[in-house]
Amino acid sequence: MDSENLILDINFFASTGIVLSPEQKSSLQSSLTILKYENKFHKVYFWGKIKTLRGRSYFIAHGVSLDEFAPLKKYFYCSDCVNWVVMPSVGPETMKLSRNVRGRFTGDVSHEFKLKKDGVDEEEEEHEETVKEEDRLASVVLDIDDDVRIVPRGSFMYTPTGKVVLNPSFKGLFANDASKLYSYMHFRPAVLLSKKPIIERSNMDRSLDFMDIIEDDIPKGCWSFQFERGCGMVIIRSLLWPGYTFYARPGTPKFGSLYFGTGEKNLDLPFML
Repeated sequence: MDSENLILDINFFASTGIVLSPEQKSSLQSSLTILKYENKFHKVYFWGKIKTLRGRSYFIAHGVSLDEFAPLKKYFYCSDCVNWVVMPSVGPETMKLSRNVRGRFTGDVSHEFKLKKDGVDEEEEEHEETVKEEDRLASVVLDIDDDVRIVPRGSFMYTPTGKVVLNPSFKGLFANDASKLYSYMHFRPAVLLSKKPIIERSNMDRSLDFMDIIEDDIPKGCWSFQFERGCGMVIIRSLLWPGYTFYARPGTPKFGSLYFGTGEKNLDLPFML
């Protein structure tokens, strides 16, 4: 969610249980504005909040350049909505270890989660692998973005220079399209697009259809749709990452998403559908 409109746009999530106190709203609005100008970002997004066992939640934000897919994107976290710290960069090995960690975040960034190596006796402590909570936090944020961050089709465009920018011509989805899975796309470089039949790709608009649609997600049924205010707003929730919520207002360019959860993936989802 764009931090410039945070105080107003956060109200669209109120019916889903996502709320911030007046103090948190004002602190985030001012601190994220400072973060944007100090780091010379084109935009700063409020990403959401990850709850911990000790009640000390991690608030997450990220800044981007004009090209939304540029590698200059940086993630930040804090616990007081004011003092932002850059998240560490994590490699594939750290992310792989983090995915094996079970349980909630503790609220202490220096805490180390211990993992046993496969095929090693549990009593041999020297063969334990550890993952810092700070690294796990960074890994979970990246996984959530990769798995479930979505945008309406047409809201972003791929320019002739290879940049991904906000589409100034986007006026919103039609009400009858807002309930269709093919109207929403994963906001990341496409993974499945190149595997589609050539005849299907030939009918696509290359400037708009450059991301994967959520209709192709597995397992089927991993998204929950709900209309509010008649057909004035659609709420989409992820069942794979409980806590991720997206809203869009048909007929207007307003949309956004937040994650307010524990940072735990629902690995049992295929058996629940």
